[in-house]
Amino acid sequence: MAEGMGFFKRLVSGLAKTRDNIVSGMDSIFNGFSKIDEDFYEELEELLIMGDLGVQATYDILDDLRKKVKERHIKEPADCRQILIDSIKEQMDVGEAAYEFEEKTSVVMVVGVNGVGKTTTIGKLAGKLRAQNKKVVLAAADTFRAAAGEQLKEWANRAQAELIGGQEGSDPAAVVYDAVAAAKARHADVLLCDTAGRLHNKKNLMEELKKMNRIIDREYPEAFRETLVVLDATTGQNALQQAKEFKEVADITGIILTKMDGTAKGGIAVAIQAELGIPVKYIGVGETIDDLQKFNADTFVDALFTTSDKEHE
Repeated sequence: MAEGMGFFKRLVSGLAKTRDNIVSGMDSIFNGFSKIDEDFYEELEELLIMGDLGVQATYDILDDLRKKVKERHIKEPADCRQILIDSIKEQMDVGEAAYEFEEKTSVVMVVGVNGVGKTTTIGKLAGKLRAQNKKVVLAAADTFRAAAGEQLKEWANRAQAELIGGQEGSDPAAVVYDAVAAAKARHADVLLCDTAGRLHNKKNLMEELKKMNRIIDREYPEAFRETLVVLDATTGQNALQQAKEFKEVADITGIILTKMDGTAKGGIAVAIQAELGIPVKYIGVGETIDDLQKFNADTFVDALFTTSDKEHE
């Protein structure tokens, strides 16, 4: 459990910019208003939208808040703080995020546009799986980005995972085919595929993903399938848009949010789960392997609203 606590502390400090962006403003609203009126709700609405929680999620959270204030006859703005926190948690509820791929023979496709930290994230994921004594094979099927193969090779060495492919310009589907053969031959637990993320050319991307999926369906039908999209939290609403677009071209089962520690837009995690109904499965709050952790919405919201005096409790 100590490891978990360590991560909570890292999460609290990693969310510092987002907290400064949202929570300090929120607390001044709770403490600055003497009564709960339309102005109070409007200020909150503006703050949540500016905090990247998403328009739809903000409306739903505030509808819930209004309803509870009425039902419970709440008069003091300060008494709304906990209700608001609970409402945010409710909006983020997409059921229990499952990590079945860890327990089964599986193929994990990882998609995401260039620059979001996709290859690094795959490397960290490989490291985490290796730490659980899983046998991991990596497929370098992002063959359009010159440095992707090299980068993945470095991570593969670090994680003691086997790397297939990595030649720039080779056919991504062929890399996946070879990687599937290698994963089967070596009785690998998990095959992680780094795929290209050229969203601006959606038709090509769609065809490419379809081709890869067909190969896996045909050659490895017994494998459990997971498709994760990596998003850069610092891009805020843009990340939400990317997730929507990837959802159109692939059967996305989970989200990995990177660079949470460098952004004031961490509220985007709320928007993603609330608007897309897809679980954020991992969150990155730093550079090391340990900084990629399984995401829990309740823990995230608690960390977001943890003020410094509560940090040491």
